[in-house]
Amino acid sequence: MASTTACQSRSSCTSEVQSSTPERSAITVTHELLTIGRISVDIYPNDIGVDLEDVSSFGKYLGGSPSNVAVAAARHGRRAGVITRTGDDAFGKYLHRELHKFNVDDSFVAPVKEYPTAVTFCAIKPATDEFPLYFYGRFPTAPDLQIQASELDLDAIREAGIFWSTVTGLCQEPSRSAHIAAHEARPRTRLAEGQFTILDLDYRPMFWASEDEARAEVARILPHVTVAIGNDKECAVAVGEGTPDEQADRLLAAGVEIAVVKLGPDGVMAKTRTERVVSAPVPVETVNGLGAGDSFGGAFCHGLLSGWPLAQVLDYANAAGAIVASRVSCADAMPTPDEVTSLLAERGRPVPGTVPGAPVPDAAAQLATEGAAL
Repeated sequence: MASTTACQSRSSCTSEVQSSTPERSAITVTHELLTIGRISVDIYPNDIGVDLEDVSSFGKYLGGSPSNVAVAAARHGRRAGVITRTGDDAFGKYLHRELHKFNVDDSFVAPVKEYPTAVTFCAIKPATDEFPLYFYGRFPTAPDLQIQASELDLDAIREAGIFWSTVTGLCQEPSRSAHIAAHEARPRTRLAEGQFTILDLDYRPMFWASEDEARAEVARILPHVTVAIGNDKECAVAVGEGTPDEQADRLLAAGVEIAVVKLGPDGVMAKTRTERVVSAPVPVETVNGLGAGDSFGGAFCHGLLSGWPLAQVLDYANAAGAIVASRVSCADAMPTPDEVTSLLAERGRPVPGTVPGAPVPDAAAQLATEGAAL
């Protein structure tokens, strides 16, 4: 497909499929978004602006980028699911409960007895723009890196409106082979109009021996991808150093149809072979910048599935990311469509699906960001 818009109705993209694989448990589901990869328990401080050693209490939340993206899309009313693994423990049960709370399908989330559920701590220091992450239960491996190719429901992957994966999922076996098998089962040339395959370039150096190793694995996946999303550093790992336009052009040359390059304080750019769009930043007071990219991703998927013009998709996703940056948590902070459209209108940006100048409904009250106390 070469279009930058998606079908208005999922029925024109996919049909309901029933599989007898053990993981699917004979459940019939059509996913508008299906993600694969990390899940964790995020432990965020209730004390803002101090180092972890000075924090007196924490809240716990669902985390892990692909899982957060699924939650974000579900907040926009999309049928979302995630393929991942937890430990066979209390935190694993908690993550299932949270996925249910957010209306994300957990049919493909199974326990791995050998490893505990991964936990991620962070400090939140907005005054200095510092949000350091501390990963526990990820070395030498984690449950979500134990996804086996033989366990995948390839029908569900083929039929999803959008299939979303990340570079981190390629960092070690058996997850790497599972990701490759998933992409090979969903070749770009066989996608229906309105289907997209998205790679989040999500490079985290602590999970890789070198940038060269990561670049080689990305090169194996790009031929199957229609959309690639990353910041300048992530794009540099994927396709080499250069200007944002040069990096986008290299992604397009690799076969990607929409290249999205995040420009930091300058906003975000999306480029196709016929179009170049830049969305200016949406100013907010940053509280925690960690979940903004995942909110952007879920809203971007919503825009693609809605069939909006690329410029509107980008503005909408940009605003959704800004909202989460102004809040403490990630999954619990994902905005509703009313919140996003209200921010766009407030900033004088076009609101997708409305007549210019028409009133926009008031946003719902800010989502609660408190987690369960520890």
